[in-house]
Amino acid sequence: MSMAPSTRLEHAFGAIDREAVLAGGIRRVLAGLAVNMTTVGLIGSGRIGSTVARLAVDAGHDVVLSNSRGPETLRDLVAELGPQARAATREEAAAAGDIVVVSLPVKAYPKIASAPLAGKAVLDTGNYYPARDGQIPEIDDGTFFDSEYLRQQLTGAEVVKVFNNIFFRHLLNLPRPAGAADRSYLPIAGDSAAAKGAVASFLDSIGYGTVDGGALADGWRQLPGTPVYGTPYGSFDDEKGTPAGADVIRAALAAATR
Repeated sequence: MSMAPSTRLEHAFGAIDREAVLAGGIRRVLAGLAVNMTTVGLIGSGRIGSTVARLAVDAGHDVVLSNSRGPETLRDLVAELGPQARAATREEAAAAGDIVVVSLPVKAYPKIASAPLAGKAVLDTGNYYPARDGQIPEIDDGTFFDSEYLRQQLTGAEVVKVFNNIFFRHLLNLPRPAGAADRSYLPIAGDSAAAKGAVASFLDSIGYGTVDGGALADGWRQLPGTPVYGTPYGSFDDEKGTPAGADVIRAALAAATR
């Protein structure tokens, strides 16, 4: 995989070191340490997690998949994805990933081991659904929303909210090459400019542009029920989806109210 520096990313995130994106992988700089990013760890391999894995493999990344039931239950998915994919335990996937995608029910967040994720960009795809997750007092009382709750569990990790606002079939069908007039954009929210830059570079590699929604605390603007959740990408009945450009996503984020 080969990628070029993006002036669009520089506009979105401020100046990004042009040495940060190199042929053969993405580079991220966290705590002053540059890491060649070619492996995506996945904690959770359901609809969104497996879709991200498919897009990552198609873009030339290696993926390490995990779930709550054990690596052997992912045999068919690994075989389908091919030699760039392997299955592992959650801890092994976390340790192997240069970036790590957490795609779990929110109730499972406290079970994630934090040590392997320290210093890494952690992509949180989750949404809090009390009917599924039970009542979580810190979320119910407004102390945190779901991604902030995850950050409390993961000491030293750089959590970025992403992928939570798009139907998995739309996510699979809407990637477009950089510069395409009908390229879709995804909102992200996080506190680390370096982590957001790494996530934006990853999204670029799998066919999506990025709209920076601000700090992690601003991630509520992309939660279920907000204008940017689902609607910009079309009806769930249409699996192909509707491309949503940067202006559409920015306007939807701005229109969110609590």
